[in-house]
Amino acid sequence: MASKKIKITFENFSITGLLHETSTAEKILKALPIKSKANLWGDEIYFSVNIDDKLDETAKEEVNEGDIGFWPEGPALCFFFGPTPISPPGKILPASAVNIVGKLEGDLSQLRTVKNAETIRIELEE
Repeated sequence: MASKKIKITFENFSITGLLHETSTAEKILKALPIKSKANLWGDEIYFSVNIDDKLDETAKEEVNEGDIGFWPEGPALCFFFGPTPISPPGKILPASAVNIVGKLEGDLSQLRTVKNAETIRIELEE
């Protein structure tokens, strides 16, 4: 499987993501299109997905700006674009370890305009 581009649509804008070649990313691709409601936690957007998986070799307890993570405890997909409430200065910490399944592309500052419970739709980018 080659890396796949996804289109992430919010109520007022869209952003592109690139899914890596991992087994969790493959499960996400098979579940597309995904429609869910945004939850906000600092500069993280997370939302429920109907995907069952465990932590894998990509799992991290500290992530980078733009990372797309899968949180098995949710289960949820997470978009990281800045510090969360538990992040020390200069670091981005999820609530607990997440599988890194991809990377957001483009202007991430738009993500700060997303509201709690806003609809999110993810589909394969043509």
